Amino acid sequence: MSTSRTTSVIFDLDGTLVDSEPNYYEAGRRLLAQHGVADFSWEHHTRFIGIGTRETLEILRGEYGIEVPVEELLAAKNRHYLELARASTDVFPEMWKFVERLHTEGVPMAVASGSSRAAIEAVLAGTGLDAFIPTVVSAEEVAQGKPEPDVFLEAARRLGAGPADCVVLEDAAPGAAAAHAAGMRCIAVPYVPATADDPAFQSAGLLFAGGQSEFTAQAAYDWLVPQAPSV
Repeated sequence: MSTSRTTSVIFDLDGTLVDSEPNYYEAGRRLLAQHGVADFSWEHHTRFIGIGTRETLEILRGEYGIEVPVEELLAAKNRHYLELARASTDVFPEMWKFVERLHTEGVPMAVASGSSRAAIEAVLAGTGLDAFIPTVVSAEEVAQGKPEPDVFLEAARRLGAGPADCVVLEDAAPGAAAAHAAGMRCIAVPYVPATADDPAFQSAGLLFAGGQSEFTAQAAYDWLVPQAPSV
């Protein structure tokens, strides 16, 4: 597995490692309902998958004419989300297997997410993933969120790895675009399979067009660490 020693793996969190989008949707629905918005649908929510929480709220604030400062909205949504996340967050089973395999092989790993650091840490601790992935970067800690490459470049810096030696796992087009902009290879697992033909996913080195139902730890590992031909 010598090739794996020179490769670092950076995971997006929401929709990639864990199925947290239902919790994010419910947190957003509750928040908007408090400001008189009664028709925020799951379909509307999916437009923002892969975009940071702050950027999402800035857009929704404009769409619905909400006059509350974005910082106040952000704090309120995080409170709702943390309550939901601590109650229940599921790790995608094949992703769990993949993380365990990489950990066993000594592959350095990080999480780079558009969520708040408090939300990331709550989910990782609640699921047990923090035992495998100690390096965490939130979009709060960099100048610009996805689709800009900042969060992935910072994760690489903290891992002591060059961008060309990093592989990103992403579920959303803005994240795949960010990986490409960072000069990193990408394994794409679209959370919404209907978005698999998005141009941003076409730059991925490995695309599971069917999303999590198609992703397997073995297939991802075989692509990440090509086996030497038998002699």
